[in-house]
Amino acid sequence: MMMMFSHRTDWKLTPNRFTQAQKELQAAGADVLDLTVSNPTRAELHYDAEAVLQSLINPQAMDYDPQPKGLQSARRAVSDYYRKQHEEFAIDAETVVLTTSTSEGYSFVFRLLCNPDDEILVARPSYPLFEFLADLQDVKLVPYPLLYDHGWQIDFASLYKAVNHRTRAVAVVHPNNPTGSYISTLEQDELNHFCREYGLPLIVDEVFLDYAHDGAQRQTFASNRDVLTFTLSGLSKISALPQMKLAWVITSGPAEQMSTALARLEVIADTYLSLNAPIQLAASALLEQRRNIQPLLLDRVRTNLEELDRGLAKQKACQRLQVEGGWYAVLRVPVTQSDEDLVIDILRKVGVLVHPGHFYDFPSDGYLVLSLIPPPEKFREGIARILQVLNP
Repeated sequence: MMMMFSHRTDWKLTPNRFTQAQKELQAAGADVLDLTVSNPTRAELHYDAEAVLQSLINPQAMDYDPQPKGLQSARRAVSDYYRKQHEEFAIDAETVVLTTSTSEGYSFVFRLLCNPDDEILVARPSYPLFEFLADLQDVKLVPYPLLYDHGWQIDFASLYKAVNHRTRAVAVVHPNNPTGSYISTLEQDELNHFCREYGLPLIVDEVFLDYAHDGAQRQTFASNRDVLTFTLSGLSKISALPQMKLAWVITSGPAEQMSTALARLEVIADTYLSLNAPIQLAASALLEQRRNIQPLLLDRVRTNLEELDRGLAKQKACQRLQVEGGWYAVLRVPVTQSDEDLVIDILRKVGVLVHPGHFYDFPSDGYLVLSLIPPPEKFREGIARILQVLNP
């Protein structure tokens, strides 16, 4: 019976113990504080709902005008975002390929670059979605570690050891999820050197780029000219509108490589034509919503981070690892049991949901990952309960 299904979807679909514990508490009607929430629309933030919804009412949406890379007005809106938000750089709208999500953007780029069983070098720890995206594209992920020493850094020695004749690209997340670490200027130079040496492109996920905790603007890889670079981002984080499915891939680098890549990406996009007209026509207005929501989210993140640090200052068992941007914090905790056992223990004893480090492919036990966007009162209570378990 199982032979009728593709091996690429041969995942273990039975719930793990952590998921099962969540379902049991949910079935029992237990009140659980969720400190894993990543959906900003469920984080009790104030959106300009009228402006968002009005942007979708456009008579032009009644006309079907299929453009493989996306409507020119929407691609110009993306270009305008970079010009206004990242003043040091303006991009050509013709280098933008619109997608419904960064996940779709990854799939386009993986298809562009890889044959079956080719390899992509990816950072560890990082977001677990990569595994599924790679499986569906018949691509293998080869990890290289991020090392922690007063902040996170790329382990370039391991990167050089990981490359081989099947390697097709290096993927980085800027800032990383969940470590919140940006790629430094020196690291970008070293990445470019590495990619030039081995003839590899860069794939850069920048969905959290605008959420630097210190308020200092970070440079986008969309301006990277040294090597062929594919920069991914979208409305999901920029305007905290994950339900408005609009993302993009920007191609930069040496002119000849760019031209070839864009021609092939256009064919891939033309094969699917997945974007809908109302969202594309609303792109400019939806991107403008970042001016309202980003300050609210950054204030929320900073408030919760300060609350976390106040709680941690009263104890010695746990420490928060340095974070520069994004919506998450990583706690280093005593290793008295597996991270999965620990989060199940926390969930059952005090009704707080957090993620175990292995969910993000941390190489060992002793790490918990918390979202920094829950409402402050819920976050405060959740942290107090967690520390009761970790500091008995």
